[in-house]
Amino acid sequence: MELVQAGQADWALGECLAFGSILLQGVHVRLSGQDVERGTFSHRHHVLHHQTQDFRTFVPLQRLSPDQGQYTVCNSSLSEYGVLGFETGYSMTRPDSLVIWEAQFGDFSNTAQCIIDQFLSSGQSKWVRQCGIVLLLPHGMEGQGPEHSSARLERFLQMCADDPEAVTPEMKEGSRLEVVRQLSELNWIVAVPTTPANHFHLLRRQIALPFRKPLIVMSPKSLLRHPEARSSFAEMDEGTEFKRLLPATGACEASPDGVKRLVFCSGKVYYDAMKEVEATNRSAEFALARIEQLCPFPYDLVIQEREKYRNADLVWLQEEHKNQGGWSYAGPRLRAALNEEARYVGRPTAASPATGNKVVYKRELEAFMNDLLAV
Repeated sequence: MELVQAGQADWALGECLAFGSILLQGVHVRLSGQDVERGTFSHRHHVLHHQTQDFRTFVPLQRLSPDQGQYTVCNSSLSEYGVLGFETGYSMTRPDSLVIWEAQFGDFSNTAQCIIDQFLSSGQSKWVRQCGIVLLLPHGMEGQGPEHSSARLERFLQMCADDPEAVTPEMKEGSRLEVVRQLSELNWIVAVPTTPANHFHLLRRQIALPFRKPLIVMSPKSLLRHPEARSSFAEMDEGTEFKRLLPATGACEASPDGVKRLVFCSGKVYYDAMKEVEATNRSAEFALARIEQLCPFPYDLVIQEREKYRNADLVWLQEEHKNQGGWSYAGPRLRAALNEEARYVGRPTAASPATGNKVVYKRELEAFMNDLLAV
C-alpha cells in the first residue's frame, strides 16, 4: 500500500497491471506452471483461498469488468514437457490470447527442451506457423547452489537466428519500422527485464504486435522485492513503451567525457554493480547501461550510448560464468556495432551453472566486482 501511495510499483504490481490492462481490452490471459497462483517466491497471490472453508477461492483479476477477457491461472504438475507442449499448442490455436508458461525455476525448462528446440525456436521456419507463447524463466545467481540458479540464457541466445556479421546501416540507425522488422524476421525474442515498467510493457507488447513470436523472459528472483527495482506509475502511463536498453543514469550523465568505463550488462548484476560503484563514491567514473532485450540486439541504442561516453573503455559485465550467460552472444554484436572489442568481466568458465558453496559464491562475486572497479 505504501508503494501505491508513493505512485510506485514493484514487480508483482507491474505484472498485475499488465494482466489487468490486457484483460480490460477483452483479451484472454492464460498463465500456467508450478506455483503460478501464488508465485514460486510468493509474490503473485492471484488466487485467494477462504481461510475456513475448503475449495472456496476468489480470483480478483476475474472480477474487473463484466466485459473483460477471460483470466485463467492454474498450477500445473511437474511435467514440463507435457505442460509446455499443451500451452504451445494452445497459443498457436488462440493467437489472440496472451499465453504464459512459468517455470518454477529457470532450469525447469531443461525437461521441456524438446518442445523448445523442435517447436518454439524453429517452428515458424519449418512449418510457417506463428506462436506467441511467453516463457517466464526465473534466473539469477543468488548464492543458493548450482540448481535453480540459471535458466541457461546462453542456450536460448545460441538458437537466435540473427547474424552479427550481417548488420545493416538500417539496424544501426534503428527507426521504429526497423525495430519492428527485426522482431518480425527473427525466430523469437529473448529479454532480461530489470524494472517492473519494462516487464509491464514487454507483456503488453506481446499482444500489441501485428504478428506472433515466442518470448523468452529471464525473469528475476531477488528483484521481485529489491528496493531499487521499482517503477513509477508514470513509466507505465499512456505514451510510454518497452525500452530495449536502459541507458546509464546518475553522476556519469553530468560529465560524460570524464567517465572512465562504459559497462554493458543484463539482469540483476546491474544492481550489484551499482551498489559497489556507489559504495566507493565512483559514480562519475562508471556508466552502467542495461541491455533489456538481447535478441533482437539493440545495435542503434548501443551506438548511442557509446557515442555519449566516447572516452571510456568498454566492458561487458555478467554474473554468469564466461562460457554461459550473454557474453558469447553480446560480444560479437558489440564488436559489430562499435568496431571495437569489449573486455569481459565476470566469473571464469565452469561446468556447473553455479558453485554449491556460499563462501565460494561470495568470493567469486567480490573478485569480479574488484575487476570491474579496477580502472
